[in-house]
Amino acid sequence: MHTEKWFKTYIYIWIGQFLSLLTSSAVNFAVIIYLSLHYKSAEILAYAGIAGLLPQAIIGPFAGVYIDRWDRKKVMIYADAFIAFCTFLMSFAFVEGEANLGFVYMLLVCRSLGQAFHTPAMQAIAPLIVPEDKLLKVSGINQMLQSVSMIAGPAAGTLAITYLPISKVLYLDVIGASLAIVSLLFVVIPKLTTQQAESNISTVLHDLNSGFIEIQKNKGLYMLFIYAMLTTFFVMPVAIMYPLLTIDHFSGGKWEMSIIEIVWGVGMLVGGGILSIWQGSISKVILVNAMHIFLGLTFVFSGWISGDLFWIFVAITTFGGIGMSFFNASFMTIIQEEIKPEFLGRVFSLYFSFAIIPSVIGLLFTGWIADEIGVVNAFIIGGLAMCVVGLLSFLTPSVMNLGKNRLNKDNVESEIE
Repeated sequence: MHTEKWFKTYIYIWIGQFLSLLTSSAVNFAVIIYLSLHYKSAEILAYAGIAGLLPQAIIGPFAGVYIDRWDRKKVMIYADAFIAFCTFLMSFAFVEGEANLGFVYMLLVCRSLGQAFHTPAMQAIAPLIVPEDKLLKVSGINQMLQSVSMIAGPAAGTLAITYLPISKVLYLDVIGASLAIVSLLFVVIPKLTTQQAESNISTVLHDLNSGFIEIQKNKGLYMLFIYAMLTTFFVMPVAIMYPLLTIDHFSGGKWEMSIIEIVWGVGMLVGGGILSIWQGSISKVILVNAMHIFLGLTFVFSGWISGDLFWIFVAITTFGGIGMSFFNASFMTIIQEEIKPEFLGRVFSLYFSFAIIPSVIGLLFTGWIADEIGVVNAFIIGGLAMCVVGLLSFLTPSVMNLGKNRLNKDNVESEIE
């Protein structure tokens, strides 16, 4: 399915997705600033997080079935359009600076439904266009684009909410989604010949089960998923409290919050840049496991250091961004290499659901964690738990052997040829 023009095709995709990521980052951070400073409540931040995540977890696996049947380009276009429409409606939830939180939560749910289709479809198109030996480099560039949006987005969001009401800031996301749709109109994405026409409940459940079997029969990948679920369970309720750690522990405001978001993006940009030119032979599985531990340590030190060491916190967060970039790109590439293209939509949807469900459970305890344990202690405990997951992953033979059998098979086939 790959052609010599794959890079040109991906340029169009990258341009549109970058503009969409940039505006979404600006809007998301503006909303975080609004909720954090206006309410100063861990529970409200947690409820917003749940509203944005839970729908993806519930319908994600079913969405994956249809992503594998439908034209993935059209899926991305329609999902972008739906998300933009929901964001436009959300602008009416803010009247004279006051939010109708129920309306905000409801529209976050709707946006999440759109993401349930868009995110797996975006990940599933890469193996249809990109040669296998270029997948990690493409993942690295994807991380770089995401990082640049995370650098510029918070700054743009902070600037926008300083001079504009939050209801007007939301229009940025609508503009970005529209530009992403236009860019997709200029590319051709190969269609899978295995797409099926039937859509009754029995065939959908059969396809969903086949996606789960595809994961389960690969024991190493299955265990890698389990460890990812454990990580998100411990980390998500802590990660969502980054703004509160900045405000309460480091006595920051909106600009300090934006600095933390920006340096996280800088770290991801550096990590993506390293991966895009990566010539080393280190296993992607080792990278994933090591980043569990590395990211966990950044959480531990963020909570452990004194509140007057804000710039040390900035440096630690930058290193955390580098670690997250390595983790995301390596993890996604492992899935793209281990799973056949016709199953990728389902598998990515299942993965996102597997990762989201425990994080939602964790978010339900965010308010209790903030009140009873404290934000600082939560960072330390969550980070240590993440380190333990990384060590367990290193000690799991099936995980450490991921990819080795496939590489040996490829070597045998090349020798026969």
